[in-house]
Amino acid sequence: MIMAVSDEHGAEAQVTASVDGRVTIPATVRRAAGIEPGQRLVAYVENGRVVLEEWNHLLRRVQQRVAASTTGHAGSVVDDLIADRRHEAARDEDSTNATVRDTIGPGAA
Repeated sequence: MIMAVSDEHGAEAQVTASVDGRVTIPATVRRAAGIEPGQRLVAYVENGRVVLEEWNHLLRRVQQRVAASTTGHAGSVVDDLIADRRHEAARDEDSTNATVRDTIGPGAA
């Protein structure tokens, strides 16, 4: 049994999970949420509530969070990684050259 209420602020419905855990979203709630047939949704639990969110909306939210958390960071993460790798390679090369000099002996070159 589904009991649904709809007004200008949205829609609410009481639903029951089937034996296999399925829940039908009532038409009034789907319309109020703008859910279309075949639309990709993500389900997750937040503060003890089951939340359904449209996939692209969730993606934009995550992108905004990442952008906000990296604000003020000078340069790109890729540039930082490349610089780190170059520094490590130079350090390894210096270490190898020192080993070769120590093996050959001073003034042998």
